[in-house]
Formats: sequence, structure tokens, C-alpha cells
Amino acid sequence: MKVQHINPIYMAARDVFHNMFSIELDKGELSVVERIEPEDIINVSIGITGDLKGTIIFSFSEKMVLDLVEEMAGMEFKEFDKFVASAIGELANIISGNSMTYFSEAGYNCDIVPPQIAVGKNKTFSTATKKTLVIPMLADDKSFVIYISIRE
Repeated sequence: MKVQHINPIYMAARDVFHNMFSIELDKGELSVVERIEPEDIINVSIGITGDLKGTIIFSFSEKMVLDLVEEMAGMEFKEFDKFVASAIGELANIISGNSMTYFSEAGYNCDIVPPQIAVGKNKTFSTATKKTLVIPMLADDKSFVIYISIRE
């Protein structure tokens, strides 16, 4: 996987969290895995098509999702429901869409597919590549993980 495939997604996540939530994200230590087995309970998968093909998976704790959606909607949520699922899917869509803009500026013609949301523990995801990059996105109490599996 090339750095040109990683930076647009990282920059989009950083920009969206800064603009929507006034949260400054830092990159944690990158790693590579062969199996995606998120520790967090809410996972949003977005497919990439076009010059690049693959998947971006955003993995969040339930508390973080409820907090983010509360800020997005301006109302309190006590449990993960259809509205919360739709909102966190839209957040992943915004980040992924913004990353496609960065890819376009780098000369790639790509698009995204609608998000799929998987809720629960002990989930395993398969991707089109043998190895997946793991990027911990760190903020005080609002940390999450992005899994990137992309090929040209």
C-alpha cells in the first residue's frame, strides 16, 4: 500500500473531525494486519471503486458514536438505534467522500459505495487485499480506528 493511498483518508478524517466537532486528531502508531478483527463494537465499512479499489472501515466504541451523533443532531441518545446508525454511516460517508476529493487532486478517479454498518463484538472483515493498514486516530476521549485496504 502506498502513502498516496493513506494520507487522503487520514487528512479527510482529521479535517472532518476538526470542522464538525472541533476535535484535533493525531495518528497513532500504524500497523498492518492480515485479519480485521476490530475491538470496538460499531464498524462502518465503505467500499472504494474506480482507479483504486478497496475498503475503508471505521471502528468506533458505542459511547463515542452516541457522543458524536448527539453533537451532530443536537439531542441526547441513550442507545444505538436506526437514527444513530444512519448518522454514523453519514459521518463515515462524509470522511470517505472528502478523501475521494484528495484522491482526485492526486489524479485518481474514484468513488465510494454506500456504508454498511456492523454492530457487535467478535466481528471479522475480509478485504480485497491480503494486508490491511491500521491507523489509530487519537483524541483525548474520542479515539477510533481506521482500517484501510486499497489496491490500484
